[in-house]
Amino acid sequence: MSSTSSAFTYEAVGATRQGPAGCPPGFRPMQVRTRIGEGEALFRRAAEAVLTWEMHRELGVGIDATAERADPGVDVTVTLAGMIKAPCRVVWTVSEPRRAGWAYGTLSGHPECGEESFMVDRTGDGTVWLTVTAFSRPAKWYAKAGGPATRGLQQAYARRCGTVLRRLCAPQDAA
Repeated sequence: MSSTSSAFTYEAVGATRQGPAGCPPGFRPMQVRTRIGEGEALFRRAAEAVLTWEMHRELGVGIDATAERADPGVDVTVTLAGMIKAPCRVVWTVSEPRRAGWAYGTLSGHPECGEESFMVDRTGDGTVWLTVTAFSRPAKWYAKAGGPATRGLQQAYARRCGTVLRRLCAPQDAA
């Protein structure tokens, strides 16, 4: 787990609040939006799954967090493929009647440098969406060497978040 004294590896902390427009110079922006379903109950379920790391754990990545819920200052280490450790810290959270989510920023040792947010929102017609927004650039040699493949993996991860969240929020059969 990251030490709370670790500094972020980039300067634009919190910039994902602005969506892709917040992407600082020298970073690659990304935004993936996935329809999850409809209704207030589904929104509440999706928000809870995002705020408590459930969606991430269901993705099959390791999550080691200093708290049970996303909150500013919570340190999170994401482990990919059981080998790659990606230390981050939550930089902002939102918990409103129609929007809920959070963003984390990279700490020293993360293969990328930047920020990623996971936001659930319910539009005026009741549709529930997950939007994953990020800006990043490679920090480790293997992320640099991966080039376009690294960016493709980030896009695939964001799409998978939506697929997993939709499944987690699907009505359960009463059989």
